[in-house]
Amino acid sequence: MPKIALLQMTSGIDPEANFAAIADAMRAAAGEGAAMLFTPEMSLLLDRDRARAAPHIVSQSRSPFVPRFAALARETGVTLALGSMAVAGDDAPDARNANRAMVFAPPAEVPVTYDKIHMFDVDLADGESWRESNAYRAGRAVVTVDDTPVGRLGLTVCYDIRFPALFAELGNRCCDAIAVPAAFTRPTGAAHWHVLLRARAIEAQAFVIAAAQVGHHEDGRETFGHSLVVDPWGEVLLDMGGTDAGLGFCEIDLGLIEKTRKQVPALANRRAIANS
Repeated sequence: MPKIALLQMTSGIDPEANFAAIADAMRAAAGEGAAMLFTPEMSLLLDRDRARAAPHIVSQSRSPFVPRFAALARETGVTLALGSMAVAGDDAPDARNANRAMVFAPPAEVPVTYDKIHMFDVDLADGESWRESNAYRAGRAVVTVDDTPVGRLGLTVCYDIRFPALFAELGNRCCDAIAVPAAFTRPTGAAHWHVLLRARAIEAQAFVIAAAQVGHHEDGRETFGHSLVVDPWGEVLLDMGGTDAGLGFCEIDLGLIEKTRKQVPALANRRAIANS
């Protein structure tokens, strides 16, 4: 059974400090025998002050951190599922950035990437207001990564968890595991985080691996934490709590996927619903 590591972070406004935390976690994960490390959404920089953040956000090809992450994967032998980082959209038809997940396999120089599809544009009951689409453009492609230590891995980011059609497509593509890196707010996390992750694991009949931001951040926000691993039956295998950053470990029994799909063949029984 492959062993994985999840890094629960309280990312701040200094990318170098955040990178150092991820590098330390990569080496610690390797020392504990983990084959793969998962980090949260916006691992490298979490800053809602757009003017202050702007100098740190460059295109993927210009980022000094992308080759450094690839080198870390080669150094440690650990596959890195970087939850996401902001990259500039200079190759896009508008000037908005992308919220981009990246998977670095040890031999590879260039990561597999996924741009977050669903933008968090909401007004919460406690007065918080978020307009992610003001700064970020939505991705368009569903992305899976074959031959990771946890099998075929589907990529999502945070708010994507609320859109079952995406997870249905990842189920159709027979993903063994789905990454859901997140920076959930405390109110939405307390209400929906656990139930949504369990539901998506049950629907896709796959492991759901959700590394999360936690606590009070330098930019003033608070995040819910509770990094989770959920198995295909919907059982929570790991819950890292809502208080502290740190590194957690979990063994992934890939044999549970076939057992679950045989016991409840929902993917095989799925039918297209015609519009009337």
